[in-house]
Amino acid sequence: MKSSVHVLGRYELVPQAEPDPDLDVCSQRLQQARIKRVIDVVAVLVGLTLLLPFLLLVAAAVVLDCPGPVLFRQRRTGLNGVPFVIYKFRTMRVQEDGPVVAQARREDERTTRLGKVLRRWSIDELPQLLNVLKGEMSLVGPRPHAVAHDHYYAARIHGYNNRFKAKPGITGLAQVSGYRGEIRHLDEMEARVRADVDYIRVWTVGLDIQILVTTLLTFSRDSAAY
Repeated sequence: MKSSVHVLGRYELVPQAEPDPDLDVCSQRLQQARIKRVIDVVAVLVGLTLLLPFLLLVAAAVVLDCPGPVLFRQRRTGLNGVPFVIYKFRTMRVQEDGPVVAQARREDERTTRLGKVLRRWSIDELPQLLNVLKGEMSLVGPRPHAVAHDHYYAARIHGYNNRFKAKPGITGLAQVSGYRGEIRHLDEMEARVRADVDYIRVWTVGLDIQILVTTLLTFSRDSAAY
């Protein structure tokens, strides 16, 4: 028996998996964990306070490097398939958010000069702290993809929509496990989905801390960041 279909704007995510009661129990445990939300809010408030001068400097540099908005906004799929608008520092000359969204790739001609630096060091992701503060994301969870990409992969990967049983995260188990960057083959996304579902099943506060520490220690050496 299939679960209900989530309609996201003009896109429809087609559920592919049969109900999984055990995963649903794990999902509810994760969603109801107040300590996770407390850690998110406290960490974000501290981070924004400490990083504010740097964020303002980056914002000014984005505008000076290439005329246009400071922030890149794009619809992503959140908890239970509910869409939200993600924030990033603008690193490209385009603002794609339609039925076709091209993945970022190495030496992407759409990327600005400053954008290459911001993406290499994952600085473009910092505005997502606002998404966390708003409750749309968590510091740790399945990385959200463009709605157009969710539509594409949900129709091809069994159980793809199970990753929506947790809030999306700025970083996640898939990312620290080496599944990051451009998706060239379907099995690469399948591996990400398995890691995302594993995260939901085995979540603990300790796991979140481990993922965050690993992210901070390895982000500068991640060759998949471009």
